[in-house]
Amino acid sequence: MRSKRRTKILKTKGNKETRINIVTLGCSKNLVDSEVLLTQLRGNGIDAVHESKEDNASVVVINTCGFIDNAKQESIDTILRYVDAKQEGIVDKVYVTGCLSQRYKDDLEKEIPEVDAWFGTRDLSRMLKVLKANYKHELIGERILTNPSHYAYLKISEGCDRPCSFCAIPLMRGGHISRPMEELVLEAKNLARNGVKELLLIAQDSTYYGLDLYKKRNLAELLKNLSDVEGIEWIRLHYAFPTGFPTDALEVMAERNNICKYIDIPLQHGSNRMLKIMRRGTTREKTEQLLQMLRDKVPGIAIRTTMIAGHPGETEQDFEELMDFVEKSRFDRMGVFAYSHEENTHAYSMHDDVSADTKQKRLEDIMELQQGISLDHNMQKIGKTFKVLVDKKEGGNFIGRTESDSPEVDNEVIIESPGNYLRIGDFVTVKVNAASEFDLTGEAIP
Repeated sequence: MRSKRRTKILKTKGNKETRINIVTLGCSKNLVDSEVLLTQLRGNGIDAVHESKEDNASVVVINTCGFIDNAKQESIDTILRYVDAKQEGIVDKVYVTGCLSQRYKDDLEKEIPEVDAWFGTRDLSRMLKVLKANYKHELIGERILTNPSHYAYLKISEGCDRPCSFCAIPLMRGGHISRPMEELVLEAKNLARNGVKELLLIAQDSTYYGLDLYKKRNLAELLKNLSDVEGIEWIRLHYAFPTGFPTDALEVMAERNNICKYIDIPLQHGSNRMLKIMRRGTTREKTEQLLQMLRDKVPGIAIRTTMIAGHPGETEQDFEELMDFVEKSRFDRMGVFAYSHEENTHAYSMHDDVSADTKQKRLEDIMELQQGISLDHNMQKIGKTFKVLVDKKEGGNFIGRTESDSPEVDNEVIIESPGNYLRIGDFVTVKVNAASEFDLTGEAIP
């Protein structure tokens, strides 16, 4: 797995402060883990920072991603950069944690012996001891945020029990474990007290929430309790598995004004043959019924999904069925992955028979189709007004999001406000004047 060496950290050796720098790669779940580590370290009186731009940290902790090939390569390259920095005397210690470390620890120890210690995804207490800190139970529910302070990811569970053919997440994150509801509500209250207005609920499978703790799918009750937290204006649901979907959660979503009419529901394919090969436990017909139910029970809901192009066994006919499914479903938001052949997954025993070029071509074809659908949706918004959360300022404009958009992955609203200064983290009313495939442009109005 060793990468070609190597991009250097371009700083000169100098006096280093006793500081721990945490570097995060991968998804929002990793970001939450890094924020918890940062909170624990600072709670122990240790000078810790997240992704410092300065080379004044004596210890670096790299929180890696091991999801697909590109993510694994980025993690390896980052490890090697800091190993070089250690050899040049810029840092003293390099520690690695996260999904890549969990999955490939034995191989990586042999390949990159310069790393001082490797930790898995559930080794927080052990890592803290190595970093000369104690796990402080009184900090449960507390988190120092690394993203803009008006929104925060809230991890409601860890791990996954699903048997999907292509997915290595259970190998890296283990089986499903729900977090106690009272702990999540406490964390939400603390976040709200610190200025958070939007909670983004994340998990490997959010619809499985509560089965282990409460012996039933308890997402609806969790949504109610979080919705009652004062100061939280938007609650957004991510990563809802379609099989066994808890319909009572939709009733809560429809009746509570601060639960976004938005759902991220990875569907992966539209061909029955491929859904069976992928071990998704559903059919296209059942999926279409679920989509109709979502739209009936929560009028105006924005549906985000992801698809996989080029899974082993995917024929041109299967791909045409996927394209037909996407065209007819009219998703509001969509992402596509090219299939990655991951060791020790069920699909790894199959011949990876779709060429890289074909995977890429299919990915581009799906996204081109979705681009047209997205443009159609956006054009219908011209002349209408929307509640928009202001995320940042770029150039002379402010950038925000509607209720239909999650940070980083969805559409943005370019807010023209000549002479008016908008505050980051505020909600404003925006009248849409123009639209493109993935963005809206409008003006803030009183």
